[in-house]
Amino acid sequence: MGYIEGEDRKQTLLFPEVLEDYITEENPVRFIDVYIEGLDLIGMGFERAIPKETGRPPYNPGDLLRLYVYGYLNRSRSSRQLEREAGRNVELMWLMRKLRPDFKTIADFRRDNPHGIKKVCREFTLWCKRLELFGGELVAIDGSKFVAVNSPKRNFTEKKLKRMIEEIDGKIDQYLKELDRQDKQEVDERSLSAEELKEKIERYKQRREQYEQLKSDLEQSGESQVSLTDPQSRSMRVGHGVEVSYNVQIVVDHKHKLVLEHEVVNEVTDQGQLSTMAKKAKETLGVETLEVVADRGYYNGEEVKACEQSGITAYVPKPNNSSNLKRGLFTKEDFIYEPVKDCYRCRAGKELSYRFNSVEQGRAVRCYEIFGCNRCELKSKCSINKRGRRRITRWVDEAILEAMARRVAEHPEKVELRKCLAEHPFGTIKRAMNQGYFLMRGLTKVGAETSLTILTYNLKRVINILGVRTMMEALT
Repeated sequence: MGYIEGEDRKQTLLFPEVLEDYITEENPVRFIDVYIEGLDLIGMGFERAIPKETGRPPYNPGDLLRLYVYGYLNRSRSSRQLEREAGRNVELMWLMRKLRPDFKTIADFRRDNPHGIKKVCREFTLWCKRLELFGGELVAIDGSKFVAVNSPKRNFTEKKLKRMIEEIDGKIDQYLKELDRQDKQEVDERSLSAEELKEKIERYKQRREQYEQLKSDLEQSGESQVSLTDPQSRSMRVGHGVEVSYNVQIVVDHKHKLVLEHEVVNEVTDQGQLSTMAKKAKETLGVETLEVVADRGYYNGEEVKACEQSGITAYVPKPNNSSNLKRGLFTKEDFIYEPVKDCYRCRAGKELSYRFNSVEQGRAVRCYEIFGCNRCELKSKCSINKRGRRRITRWVDEAILEAMARRVAEHPEKVELRKCLAEHPFGTIKRAMNQGYFLMRGLTKVGAETSLTILTYNLKRVINILGVRTMMEALT
């Protein structure tokens, strides 16, 4: 038995006469074409949306937008990849009507239209809302780090600069000693010559001056770190390592797991993002109340309070990072607050009474204390204070956090939903779509990249939910 044989490469073939015959009715490019055709590119602020009367005719921004949406939908993001695909990909030949812009034209379009691209993503989100694809009752918020165009070697902190300056000083000192030794002794043929040593010393001195200048600029700016290639990127913990990255925030609706809102920030942690993202989602949905779930990284009293004041009910588990826990001592959770008496009760049944007000990490707190713990049999598990004292601080709005803790305990299923809702999009974007890193620099431009990514992620999901035919019917 032989193999399945292919056709002779010299055999004359009769291909369809028109490109239209290659594109099926359910092909996504049909929706991309009609959807972008209906956008108000002038109102969205796209450059060259109104061509000039003189000079060389430009490409229609709608055509370049079609090219990018198709590229991001099919794992092709770079301008050179898109240039190649436009000349060999039948779907793109149909979508672009056989236009083949060069890579620089393609790259310039994305660089010059970040705000317009964001508005296109926003418009698709509102279109999904009009189709009632958002539930508007429960959303999940999460953040993930996307690698920036900046090597870790070109990112500096004050501590890193200080260490590098010390290393350079050590190298310079070593070479100076080598010069002194050569002046006193016969030069070894394998050793560097005096001229070579002087050149190295001079290069190290120049590098030291650069590091000193960076250190001075860093101190004056008040920033904790500086990146040279992409100044707005920051070194962040990613998994078990560290990468120079941006922090991408998303809000995912529960009904169809569509991304409702997104934002790119360069904050290293998620602690200050909860209320901002939740309020954006509530405004987009146009609802009076909203439930929000997030992981422990978002736990912040002020953020939860801001959500509460905006009609947003938060479900954020409390992280137990108390230093007493590491010491094997009772933590604040082991004490019971009694609101009627305004005191805390310890494991031994004693009261910690209110003593005074204070400020802790910028927050107004009330301090509760008990004395005489040296005579308590639980003292070794409770306090290391030699005077036998135990103190607990309570944020003035702690009742908000206590109410949230009760909600989390009563509805663990909502907290578990967060993983299914918010982690799945990031996994799809980074693995299936291969878009876990940025190609551009600066918050504005990487924000536009993210908008293209979110637009195509949502587009894929809506195609799976409704199908291309139904989507096109909804546009008419």
